[in-house]
Amino acid sequence: MKFSSYDSLVIFDTVAYYESISIAAKKLYKSKGAISYQIKKLEKNLGFLLFERTNSKLILTDAGRRLWSISRSSFSHIDREIDLLRGKQSETLTIGILTYFLSRWLSPRLSNFFKECPGISLKIEPINTISELSKVNADLAILWGEAWSDLDHEMLLSMPCTLIGNHEIAKQFNQLSLSEAMQTFPLLNDSSGDHGMRAWHRAAGLEYRPCYTSLNIPDSNANVQAVIDGQGIALWDKLVSPEVDAGKLVYLSNIKIEGFGYNLVYPNNKTMSKAAKQFRNWVIKESK
Repeated sequence: MKFSSYDSLVIFDTVAYYESISIAAKKLYKSKGAISYQIKKLEKNLGFLLFERTNSKLILTDAGRRLWSISRSSFSHIDREIDLLRGKQSETLTIGILTYFLSRWLSPRLSNFFKECPGISLKIEPINTISELSKVNADLAILWGEAWSDLDHEMLLSMPCTLIGNHEIAKQFNQLSLSEAMQTFPLLNDSSGDHGMRAWHRAAGLEYRPCYTSLNIPDSNANVQAVIDGQGIALWDKLVSPEVDAGKLVYLSNIKIEGFGYNLVYPNNKTMSKAAKQFRNWVIKESK
């Protein structure tokens, strides 16, 4: 059946951004009933749910999150094409970024960037490690970590992180001592390699002695899915709260490592362009 509810996507975009029908209604100058009706109508037309309803807020389903990312990107592309048709010149800015941070935090906000900085086009280069930065010729990057002595950087979002696993691993984890558990389950390293996991062990007062079975998944989206599938345990921050709220993941410990988060990284020997400065100022404002 051909999809025909394109007008409802704008409403869906607003509800998804604020995770609230009430706030979306105020922003769109409509009643809550009208917004709720349009979302239900859209879900019926699509054939799948966009939100999981809880008492406190709406949570995007996996399908809803994917559609939101696609629709936001499409809206932004349309806005840029209209500017080009109007004769406005666009400057392209290349951003290297972790795939998970892109899908969970940045992508839903990009339409705001294009509204505030209409003369700039973005080229997103998915990267997963600091070593990949030189390969993409990025103007700037957003990477997870603590500090890099050889690169200019500044903290964008400080996010303490802790251990996560799926429910099956959580049951086994709780039956062991912390030291035994950390040597029993595969530790899934992230974009920092084992830097983050070593820091967590220091915070827990444990010697870093991972089990012989290892799985290194630098891609952040694939890393989360591997934990959901029971491939091991990993370090994650509050960006995985939708999976935790949905019961797919469980926090395994109250021990957190501070000082880690998402950093704006500036490649060496590159003077920031006007467009890069605009993006930097915008993303810092969005992070507040």
